[in-house]
Amino acid sequence: MYNALLYICLLFFSLSVAARDTLDQIPDKKVIIGLTETPPFVVTDNDSYSGLSIASWEMVNQQLSLDYEYKNYPDLTALLQAVENGEVDFSINPVTVTDLRMERVNFSQPYFISHTAIAKQREHFVWRLLKNLWSWKFLSALLLLLGVISLFGLLVWLFERKRNPEEFGGGAKGLAQGFWWSAVTMTTVGYGDKSPRTAGGRFVGFIWMFLAIIIISSLTAGIASALTVQSINDRISSVSDLERFHVVTVRNSGSQEFLDQYDIRYTATDNRQQGFDVLQKDPEAVFIYDLPILQHEIEKQGIGDDVEVLQTTLKKDYYSYSFPKGSPWLSIINPELVKTLKTMEWRTLIRDY
Repeated sequence: MYNALLYICLLFFSLSVAARDTLDQIPDKKVIIGLTETPPFVVTDNDSYSGLSIASWEMVNQQLSLDYEYKNYPDLTALLQAVENGEVDFSINPVTVTDLRMERVNFSQPYFISHTAIAKQREHFVWRLLKNLWSWKFLSALLLLLGVISLFGLLVWLFERKRNPEEFGGGAKGLAQGFWWSAVTMTTVGYGDKSPRTAGGRFVGFIWMFLAIIIISSLTAGIASALTVQSINDRISSVSDLERFHVVTVRNSGSQEFLDQYDIRYTATDNRQQGFDVLQKDPEAVFIYDLPILQHEIEKQGIGDDVEVLQTTLKKDYYSYSFPKGSPWLSIINPELVKTLKTMEWRTLIRDY
C-alpha cells in the first residue's frame, strides 16, 4: 500500500516537473488561439467572447497565466487548416475527434462528450394521420372497394329490375338503389328498405354478405398496416434508415465523415444556417449535426414548433482542443485541462449550459 502511494506521488511529481520544464522552453510571446463561432461553445460579440469553450480555457489559464489573443476564422474548415499549418498555436473550439483529423492535428483530453443527432421538420399528428390516410395505398384500396360494391349492386339490379321494380327500378335510379343496397349489406347495417326477392338476387345477396365480412376485415387490417408501416418509415433507428431521407450536413464536419464512412448520400452545406434553411423547405430532409449545436440553434431561432431533434442519436462525439503536430503546448495544457474537468466549478458550468 505504501509503495503504491509512493509511486503515485512520484508520477504526479514527474508530470508536473515535465510540464514546468516544457513551459520554460516556450518563447515568451503572446499565444494565438484560433476560433470560429460555434454557439453555445464559442459566441462572438464584436471583440467579446463567451461560451462553454471560452469558459473552459479561462479556467485552464488560471494556472498557466498565459498572455493570449483570439484569432477568428470564417468556418471550421479554415480553422482546422490554420491549426494544421501552424498559423495559430492551438484552438479551443469544440472539434470532434475523428480518425481523419488525428492524421492532421493532435488533440487534447476531451472536455465535452456529445452526440451526433438528427433534426427534422416537426410533423403534427393530425397532418400525419391525414397524409397516411390519403396515401396511394389507401386510395387504391378505397377505389377497389367501391368497384366491388358497384359490381354487386349491378348484379342484384340485373336480377331485380323487372321482378322488383318498386325497390330496384329501371335505369340510373335502379343502379343507384342497387349500389345503396350493396353498401348497406356490406357494412351489416341492414336498414331493410331494399331487399332482393328473386332467387338470383338472393343468391347474389348471400354471396355478398359473406364476402363483405372478409373485405371489411381485410380493409381494416390494411388501413392499420398502412398507418403502422408509415409510422415505421418515419422512424430513424439506425444509420441505414437515413437512406429514405434527404440527408443534409455541414461540409468538413465530423458528421460528414460519419456519413462518408457509411456511404450515405447527402447534401453538404457551408454552414449551419444553410442546413436549417434546407430542413425547413424540404419535409423529407433531415439535418445531421452535433446535438448541443442543433438544440441551441433551434432555441435561438425560435423554431421549436417547426423543427425537432430526434431522441435517436447516431454516434458519440468527443470535443477537444486541437494542436499542430508536434506542438509543445499539448503537454503543457493537457494536465491543467484534466485538473479543470475534475472541479465542481466545471460540473456546475456544464449543468448551466
